[in-house]
Amino acid sequence: MAEIWLKEAERLGDGSIGGAMDTPSKPARVVWHTTESGAGDGAFKAVAKYLTDEAYEPHFLYDPTTDRIGQYGPMNQSARALQNDGSTRTNRTGAACIQIEVLGRAATPFTGYWKPGPNFRALMRAIRSWGIPDVFPEHLAKNSNDCVRSRDVWLNTPGHYGHCNVPGNSHWDPGAISTTALFKAAPVTSTPTTPTKPTTPAKPTVSVAHLNAARKADIPAKTGHTTYRAEVLLFENALVAEGLLNKSYADGSFGTLTQTAYDAFRRKQGYTGSAATGTVGLESLRKLAARHGFTAKA
Repeated sequence: MAEIWLKEAERLGDGSIGGAMDTPSKPARVVWHTTESGAGDGAFKAVAKYLTDEAYEPHFLYDPTTDRIGQYGPMNQSARALQNDGSTRTNRTGAACIQIEVLGRAATPFTGYWKPGPNFRALMRAIRSWGIPDVFPEHLAKNSNDCVRSRDVWLNTPGHYGHCNVPGNSHWDPGAISTTALFKAAPVTSTPTTPTKPTTPAKPTVSVAHLNAARKADIPAKTGHTTYRAEVLLFENALVAEGLLNKSYADGSFGTLTQTAYDAFRRKQGYTGSAATGTVGLESLRKLAARHGFTAKA
């Protein structure tokens, strides 16, 4: 069974960093980053806080000099350390997109001086539990002009990637680390078997009560006001997918354009009169949810 939380890692932040994956039928993958900082406990504390404050959280923060590891959020949900590739949310690509920030610098590959220990081996155990092979589909960059970012490879090939390999991103980390040393530091101790299929992440839930509370609060408020932002954003993205709301207005704020788009959806479903306008109803929300991968509740 695929691991969700690494029991060996200390917990960082509040445990909630992203959301459901956009393409859970695509292969799981790993992305390696470097923090472009020093290492050690002082750096670990400072960088951990910075990533939280700036909302750039990966799944893991790892110190290659002390083997210290912390986890921000569950591996079956997205992290926040990548830029989007146009309309493709790279953080949400695949069944899992496990992101690891290593305390180090791309110009000085951390595999040249690191001291991997039991925490690194535990991290690799968790990665392999997702059926992710010990392979880098693209070569790692030696400098900022050496990046290879194939959209086709990224979307369809399981394995380990550098930040330098992710479409839509401009960084060249983690540098030219030794991929051989990376896997050698956590050898597979048993005969490889067919990877366990990751458990399907639970569908996110959107509450009628929360949407109506947001509708009541956001529409009369100043533009951009949000209430239950995560649920409203799921709701709006479904309306975008229906072609009823411009993606630029899917911002987690239940405004008048969101209301108009939902009224249009209800009319498409055959609702008329008062049933096609006003507050969100459970029956119509369930119809939208069934089409777009979330669960509706009262």
